[in-house]
Amino acid sequence: MANILICDDERDIVNALSIYLSAAQHTIFEAYDGRQALEILEKEDIQLVLMDVMMPRMDGLTATAAIRKTSNVPILLITAKSEDGDKVLGLDVGADDYITKPFSPVEVQARVRSHLRRYTRLGGAEGGAAEGRLTVGGVELDDGSKTVTVDGDPVSLTPIEYNLLKLLMSHPGQVFSSAEIYRRVWNETPLGSEGAVAVHIRHLREKIEAVPSQPRYLKVVWGHGYKMEGGK
Repeated sequence: MANILICDDERDIVNALSIYLSAAQHTIFEAYDGRQALEILEKEDIQLVLMDVMMPRMDGLTATAAIRKTSNVPILLITAKSEDGDKVLGLDVGADDYITKPFSPVEVQARVRSHLRRYTRLGGAEGGAAEGRLTVGGVELDDGSKTVTVDGDPVSLTPIEYNLLKLLMSHPGQVFSSAEIYRRVWNETPLGSEGAVAVHIRHLREKIEAVPSQPRYLKVVWGHGYKMEGGK
């Protein structure tokens, strides 16, 4: 069970999502614009946010960017099929994923379960024993405490960023295609995955690279994918 915030200016959508997720025993908080969502997040311990893109007062992209300044809570954008550009912008400002209207209860519940599982694991909620450490150059990932440091300084990552980095650090020098990264990190069929992976790679570079435009660790192999190197 988790505390889930649903934010959409269409009350029918909020009601439908509340019904879908209440069936899984989650506690639902409702908001109808971005400002209301931020107010709830300040007061409540929220584990996942479902956020519409187009809303009055404060839109979902602005609210997502504001949330990312203080929290790594998973954010799933609610978009229409015609809003493909907003999907990319949403990932760019910090969203983890999106669901497209019209959506099915099965899809919503599956995506929520997946992101909650990553979030609780990143928070160390599933056990205390250390599972091992990975080190590539000055980057160290401790999978027991779910922490990452670069040259000894802690780095705050979202669950998607953490799992992406863990995959690449577990296989230093190995090239992974965008499709393979998406399949392993998102645990979903990699349809149109290149954009989402590229955005999260860029976010990771901004957090672990001294000069993101000249990466020492996260390298692109043009036409093939991405790999992690030792930063020499």
